[in-house]
Amino acid sequence: MTTCDLYIILHEELGRPSSDLVTRQSGQAVRERIEQALLNEKDRAVIALDFSRIGVIDYSCADEIIAKIISRLLGGEYGDRYILLCGITDNQKENIEVALERKDLAIVADMRGGKKTILGSLNNYLRETLRLITEQGRLTARDLADLAGIGANTSGTRLLNLHKKRLVMRTEEQGESGRVWVYTVI
Repeated sequence: MTTCDLYIILHEELGRPSSDLVTRQSGQAVRERIEQALLNEKDRAVIALDFSRIGVIDYSCADEIIAKIISRLLGGEYGDRYILLCGITDNQKENIEVALERKDLAIVADMRGGKKTILGSLNNYLRETLRLITEQGRLTARDLADLAGIGANTSGTRLLNLHKKRLVMRTEEQGESGRVWVYTVI
């Protein structure tokens, strides 16, 4: 996992002594640096955006940085890469969630204190599926069908949808009866 310290990027790009991510223009400068880092990573890389030394992030910056990056990630602009937020406070969470919800996006975040959560918009059955993957560490469609008491076709669709939203990673492995997709947490 590669970590992008947003505090360092903010200071290098804007040259001002502040730990606050405010204004769309500063968000654009920070986003462009993150995009460079994303493109320099190999496929299947996880990039953690570290907010631990950031104070405030306003809505316009959350939209410019987080929502745009996730939209572009889902559009395939960065290849097979994953984004994770870390060091998020409750105050930062609020503006990030609003920016994500307005665009029907979601992201995995590690809150300060270690609690993992989903920020943004994700329906209940996908949230439950993600919870099961987190508890189990890894799941196949058959595993999910057995755990949740749902059909294999439904479980496969749920897992694929989480992967398409870049909320879980997937790898192909040899199973007892052939090749299977295995889904893991980021």
